[in-house]
Amino acid sequence: MWQSDHMSDSDREPDIAAYHEPSWRAGVKDGMPTLFGILAWGLVVGVAMVKSGLTVTQALGMTLMVFAGSAQLASLPLIAAGAPIWVVFLTAFVVNLRFVIFAALLAPQFARLPLRQRFFLGYAAGDMTVAIYLQKFPTEKPEVGKVSYLKGLLYPNWAAWQVGSIAGVLLGSTVPSEWGLGFAGTLAIIGIAVPMVSTRPALCGVLVSGLVAVAAHSLPYKLGLLVAVVVGMLTAMAVESLQEKKVMKHV
Repeated sequence: MWQSDHMSDSDREPDIAAYHEPSWRAGVKDGMPTLFGILAWGLVVGVAMVKSGLTVTQALGMTLMVFAGSAQLASLPLIAAGAPIWVVFLTAFVVNLRFVIFAALLAPQFARLPLRQRFFLGYAAGDMTVAIYLQKFPTEKPEVGKVSYLKGLLYPNWAAWQVGSIAGVLLGSTVPSEWGLGFAGTLAIIGIAVPMVSTRPALCGVLVSGLVAVAAHSLPYKLGLLVAVVVGMLTAMAVESLQEKKVMKHV
C-alpha cells in the first residue's frame, strides 16, 4: 500500500490518452503528404455517387456515415441495379475486411480507452493513417502522445476526404452525364490498386479476381463482383501460405 501511494512519477504508466501538443503536431506533419491524394480520391467518389443515381442528399449522407471509399464504390453498381440490401452490405463488408486486420493491430494499444473513444477512432481510421501510425508506434508499449499522434493523423485525413467528397457530390450534380464522369470511380480504383500489386500473392489474387469477375458477369445483382472479391482474397492467401511453406523448408 505504501509503495503504491508513494510511487514515483517515473514508475507510473504513461497516460496515452492525455493531450500532447508535440505528438499532435507530429501526426499532422506526417499525414500531410497524403492529404491531396485523399481529397482527390474523395472528389472522384463524390462524383461517382451522384452519377450512379444517388440524389445529392443520399450521396452526402453516405459519405458522412460510411466514410469508406472502396466500399462506397463497390456498392454503387449494386444499388443502381436494385440489388437486395443484404447483398450491398455483404459486398461492403468483404471489401472492408482489411479493417478487421487494422483493428486487431490497434486494439491492444487502445484497449483501456472508453468504448465511445475507441468507436470514434475506429470510424475515422483509414488505410494510410493506420499504416503511418503503426510505423511510429509498432508495439503495445504505453507512450505519451499515442492518441494525440493518431488524432493528428485522423482529423485532417477525415476533413480532406469530406471536403473532396462533398465537392464531388455538388460538382457531379451539375456536370452533364455526357461527360462520362461516372467512370471516374473505376479509374480511381485502378489508380490505387495498381501500386499495391507489388507481391506475387497480390498479383495472383488480382488476376484470379479479374478472371472470376468476367466469368461471373451474368450473375444477377452483380453478385459476380462479390464472388470475384472472395475468390481473389482466398487465392492471395493460398499463394502467400505456399510461399511461407517453401521458405520454411529452406531454413
